[in-house]
This record gives sequence, structure tokens and C-alpha cells, in this order.
Amino acid sequence: MNNSNRIIPVILCGGAGTRLWPLSRKNFPKPFLKVGAESLIAQTVRRAAAVVKAATSEDILLVSNESYQFLLQDECMPVLQSEGGSIMALHQLLEPQGRNTAPAIALAAQWAQARYPGENPVLLVLPADHLINPVAEFVRVAQQAVAAARKGWLTCFGITPSTPETGFGYIQQGAPVDEINGAFAVQRFVEKPKLEVAMEYLASGQYVWNGGMFALRTSDLLQALEKNEPAVATQAQTVWAGAKESKNAKASGSVFTFNKDEFAKLPDISIDYAVMEKASNVAVVAASFQWSDIGSWAALAEQCTPDTQGNTVQKEGEGQLISIDSNNTHVRLGNRAVATLGVENLLIVDTPDALLVADKSRHQDVKRVVETLKAQGSELVNFHPTVHRPWGTYTVLEDSTGYKIKRIEVKPGASLSLQMHHHRSEHWIVVSGTAEVTNGDNVFLVRKNESTYIPAGNKHRLVNPGVLNLVMIEVQSGDYLEEDDIVRFDDVYGRA
Repeated sequence: MNNSNRIIPVILCGGAGTRLWPLSRKNFPKPFLKVGAESLIAQTVRRAAAVVKAATSEDILLVSNESYQFLLQDECMPVLQSEGGSIMALHQLLEPQGRNTAPAIALAAQWAQARYPGENPVLLVLPADHLINPVAEFVRVAQQAVAAARKGWLTCFGITPSTPETGFGYIQQGAPVDEINGAFAVQRFVEKPKLEVAMEYLASGQYVWNGGMFALRTSDLLQALEKNEPAVATQAQTVWAGAKESKNAKASGSVFTFNKDEFAKLPDISIDYAVMEKASNVAVVAASFQWSDIGSWAALAEQCTPDTQGNTVQKEGEGQLISIDSNNTHVRLGNRAVATLGVENLLIVDTPDALLVADKSRHQDVKRVVETLKAQGSELVNFHPTVHRPWGTYTVLEDSTGYKIKRIEVKPGASLSLQMHHHRSEHWIVVSGTAEVTNGDNVFLVRKNESTYIPAGNKHRLVNPGVLNLVMIEVQSGDYLEEDDIVRFDDVYGRA
């Protein structure tokens, strides 16, 4: 294949972020968390768009679990519209289950070959949940990595270490790469070291943190997979051959889904183990930008400005912090007041349905809370009280025996499925906006301060015909009120 000037950012939107519970959960994971004004995925797309514009390319490819399809579109499309208008196309590869980074990148390479036959574009592989500043410096380093990739190097981003960090893997730099300023051949990869070893790495100046970002020419990646991990290469071809394409309703790109049985046969292996630690043509570009993988609450606390006692606060709602004789404590506020009195070195994370209080030095162990909840079968692992759907959101306000109360918000022009419940009836009260309601054979409008009743067994649908969000209160009554009591007859999002 010939070299191509085309660069395709491939954004990997996997990972549950269990160390950031209770804010990060399975159905609303770390990439969607806001750090500053935007979510991490929105910031990643903005950086990718800057690289694409500089290279006069137009594609951005997202690889994620299929359950995040519409949430990703909602987060990413406003960014692309502000950065490039209709010039950029957003594409999605939707995984029925997680199989790690090597299969995800292999499928991205198959997609790139199919979209641009005869070309050899460079895949710029980026995790969706990193925090990087400034964007201009990221673009400069990305261009260095791409230049090395065009010379046949499988190129990693190495982060210049500032501390003897024990939570990251390291890359030892070897000889400089000819003609590519700032690029070095990789001498070896090192797993997360003990503190004394990390201190030696920092003092030597030969080691960088493994940033989990890569620039890979499509043909070089596929050849490396065929040589070093042929099971991934072969099965990725099989999975891609059975891919089904549909158009992205919100963008000029396409959405691809895969056969679940064939997808499950993909080996669960990272790109580091499958390729990078085995191949001989691996390079690293040392990055000088500010970087954090936001892997814990301690990392989030570092993004906040401390007061004179070392306390930091992350305010996400209308809550108030009252801090008295407290030191080195991080508080994530929701809508309630939180008071700290005479405490030190704590993490306090307040959400509507869960409160985390932990010693700050145990920030990496928050995942143990998630493991315990999983063993108990708790839904606190999976859902927030506010659940995102393609049409909008619903928030559980109260859940008790025989009844449940929800706040439902429907986006302009959006429609819930035509559905029916066997075990519950519903009473809808419109708070703002106008609802178009199908109830049995009748279709009618329900306006602000009006209501309607849906008996159990009735087919019904809710549509927002207006240009503003529709907000309503739903009161469910019945002996069984779980979300699986739903029969869909028709759905614009393909869930019927």
C-alpha cells in the first residue's frame, strides 16, 4: 500500500472507571464525566478534530459498547459542529461486549481499509477519558507521532514523568529514530514498578509513562497482528465481514454493528500485549503536554485549586461546603450541603443515591467498593438515579412498594417507543412543554399543567413535538415496576 496523508483519529470509549465510583457507573462511565466545562469524551473529540483539521482529513471514528451509541452522539456532535461544521464525519463501531484494545483497534483498521481502499491512512488511537492541555501542544506531538508512523514505526506516546508514579506502566527509550525529531526506538516496556524502582526511572531520564495513545499505519498494524497475535487478526476479519452498516442520523458518518457470537470469539487482549511488547518496529515520542488519565479521585482532586489547608472542592450542583478545621480533604458536592469538621486526608463524594467517604491514600481501592456491590447484585454499580436514553433522560425521584415516581425529560422532536406494560399503569403530568400522547387508539396533545392516565395493557407512546425540552412527572402504580416490564412494538432507535 502507498503512504497516505490521511489521519483517522480512533477514539476508544471503553472502561468503566470503577475507581471513580459513585460518579462513574457502567451505564454512565468515566468518558462522560465533566472535568471543567466539558466531558472527557467531548474534550478528546475536540483534540482529535484539531488534528484532523491540520491534516485536512475529515473522519473521526468512535469504538464503544453499543449501549453508548446515542449518548456519544449527543456528547460529540456539538463539538464537531463547532469545530468543523459539516466537514467532519463521525463514525461508530459498536461492540456487543468489551474485548480489550487489540480487537477494537484491529476492527478500526479493517474499517479504514474498507473506507479507503488502496490508501494507507494512519490511525491516531486515543483513549476517550484522558485530560490533556494545551491542545496546540497535543497536535504538535501527534504530528511527530504520525510522521514516525509514516516511516513504518508503531508509535507510542510517552508522557515525560514528573513524579515517581507507581500506578503507570513505563517505556524505556532507546536510540533516536532517524529523521523524526523527538522519536526514539523503544528498548522495553515495564509494568507498574515499586516506588524505589520508579524513583530510579525518574532519575535516569530514560523512561516515560506509557500514555496509552498510538499512531499506527493501517498496513503496519495489521501485519504486526498477523505476525504476533494471528488469532486477533483472523477473527477481526471474520467479524468485519459480517458487519452491518447504517447511517448516523445526526452526522454524515456511518454506524457499524457486529454479530454477537462471532464478536465473542475475539481474544480479550490489549494492544500492548498483542503487538507493542513483541514487535521490533516500535517507537515512542516523548510528550511535553500536561496529561492525566483521571484514573482516581486523587487525580480529579489535582485538577482543583486547593485552599490554604489543602482542601479541594468539585461543585457539580447547588450544594454548599462548610469546612471547619479540615485539612487535605477533597469534597465532590452535589445538591446538598456537606459539612466537614476536624477531618484530614479524606475523599468525600456526594451523589443523590450514594455517598463515598474514604481515606485519601486509599483512592486506588475504590474499585473494591464496586466489586463488593457487584457481588451483592446491586444496581448501584450500573445506574445513577438519572438514566440516559436516546430520547432524553429519566430520574427516579421515589421508589417504594407499589409505586414509583419519575421525572422524564424528552428532547425536542424525540419519541419514546410505542410500548405496553403488563404490570403497571402510568399517570403523566406535564410540567413544561407539550406532549403528543398515543393512548390506545387515541392520539392527542397534553399541555403544561395537564395530565393523562395510561392503564396497564394499553399501547402508548410519548412524543415531544416542540422545539423545547418536554418535562413531565410519571407516577407508576402496580405490583411490578422494573424496567424489563416493557413490550416495544415500534421504535425509531431500533430497540423494538
